[in-house]
Amino acid sequence: METESFPVNKKNKIQKLGSDSYLIPSPVADVQLNLEPLDLTPSQKITAASVAEAVVKMLEDLGVEYAFGVSGGAIAPLWHALQHSSIKVLHFRHEAGAAFAATEAYFASDRPVVVFTTTGPGITNALTGLFAAVWEGAKVIFLSASTSTGQRGRWACQETSTYTMPEGIFSSGSLFDYATTLESSDELPVIYRRLAGGLTRPGGFVTHLSIPTAIQTSPLKISLSREIISTAPVTASETTISECTRLLSEGPFAIWVGFGARFAAEEIRELAERTGAAVMCSPRGKGIFPENHPQFVGVTGFGGHESVVKYMQQHRPLRTLVLGTRLGERSSLWKPVMVPRRGFLHVDLDPEVPGTAYPSAETFAIQSEIKLFVMGLLKYFSPKHLNLTMKQVLPQPEQNVININPRTNRSVRPAVLMGAIQQVIVEGSNALVMTEASSASAWGNYMLQFTKPNRYRNCSGFSSMGQITTGVVGAALARNSKVVAIVGDGAMLMNSEVSTAVKYQIPAVWIVLNNGLYNMCVQGTKMQGFKDMDAEIPQTNFVKIAYGMGADGIRVETEADILPALKKAMAAAGPFVVDVLVDATEPIPIKDRIENLIAQNTGKF
Repeated sequence: METESFPVNKKNKIQKLGSDSYLIPSPVADVQLNLEPLDLTPSQKITAASVAEAVVKMLEDLGVEYAFGVSGGAIAPLWHALQHSSIKVLHFRHEAGAAFAATEAYFASDRPVVVFTTTGPGITNALTGLFAAVWEGAKVIFLSASTSTGQRGRWACQETSTYTMPEGIFSSGSLFDYATTLESSDELPVIYRRLAGGLTRPGGFVTHLSIPTAIQTSPLKISLSREIISTAPVTASETTISECTRLLSEGPFAIWVGFGARFAAEEIRELAERTGAAVMCSPRGKGIFPENHPQFVGVTGFGGHESVVKYMQQHRPLRTLVLGTRLGERSSLWKPVMVPRRGFLHVDLDPEVPGTAYPSAETFAIQSEIKLFVMGLLKYFSPKHLNLTMKQVLPQPEQNVININPRTNRSVRPAVLMGAIQQVIVEGSNALVMTEASSASAWGNYMLQFTKPNRYRNCSGFSSMGQITTGVVGAALARNSKVVAIVGDGAMLMNSEVSTAVKYQIPAVWIVLNNGLYNMCVQGTKMQGFKDMDAEIPQTNFVKIAYGMGADGIRVETEADILPALKKAMAAAGPFVVDVLVDATEPIPIKDRIENLIAQNTGKF
């Protein structure tokens, strides 16, 4: 997951990873929470009649603007309190859709988002979306109802307790950074502090507050005061930055940019131009460094560019500076060719990240916020010290494939569709473009070109189908502007939330690659040598479905129809579906991913 997260281990140590490698976390400043009550007047205190009202007021105070969920009897008191607050409540069609939308709303607004569900299946339905939030590094507060004390263990309707559900749903661990069941209003001050501390710290924070129905309506017996929550930034020491400068100055180096570096775009560009370093990005890092820049060599990993491999083979750098990516499978495919001659300088807030993807590679690990670290490097790599010998003529991604002449008598080639999206949406608007974890993602990673950050979203972490088809609703709401999701027909049939967008008139656009197949699975399994795999989907008319739910749409059957359809979608005021009949025979750019799977199956990894 290419997101910065809160440091767990603050002790410096040298960890041996292998006979030829080492991992050296740098000294960092301790992160401190100053939790001192404000000197409040009575009107500034959090006052409420019931626990449900107090929880909602806490959420307002923590900066929550949106709550997404599905109602139910057991959550009714809390749902009612949310509806009568300043928080905008959106009622979704499925709990997973609400959680996906919350994840994308967080990234669009940089503010925590609430997900609420009722007992039993309400919780389990939301879990996939919550796992995605964890993998993506979002800040999401999950509120659920649970069975009251006197009814537990008695087969209550949708019983929700440790009698019927895994304990990990209700406790801090691998899923939730913080989780608890509220059994008394006396626990609210501690919960408030835990939520405030988690939401203030860098990186993701996904929490679960389970509240029994009886507790939601119980009277508030205590007074809650707002508190000051402050964190000191995690930064590398001057000694560490100086050492990194020395290592990078020993020879040509590359910069590998990930999603965690999205707030350091200007500084990264300045560093690259001062040093002549080649720059590549993960799929989620597209646009942080301009993809039309002469020093950009391409996208790595899933749907990535051959130009990156060519660069590593022909201009293999001495070292690579990794900024904000875990170098996981979707970002690197763990290709050995991506390891530079003297290894990585890997910057991340999480000290467990460096050295994980390439455990045998020499890795110098720096624990720091990306922007602060790059700003520190820039003090050493000043313009007057520009090393012109590091300037190289670099291979760049092949883009001319976009300029394919349209054909008029057959279904649409995905490459031609991507070329039109580049022209009308990427270059002709400021809309955020999102691609689903399917062939749509492979095409988007490979063909679309961005020159600014925060224009492209790709869920390459948990990679759950449905995250983008539903997440587009949350992103468009939080941005208060048009957002475009490129998805497959399989994902669109799973969970689209078009109906939710219609109800709240959210300007989301779905561009559906409709070929009647789980086509990435079909092509991928054939490439692996498996024949006659059934992954067909009955041909669906998504425009008729959109009309049935109150949305607008248009069907594209030939390449000549693409540009007018996209222009109509971008001009629409409300939700809009573009149903594109795409050619299923066109090879998807997933060759490297399939080769990676074959290598895993044959034990070469």
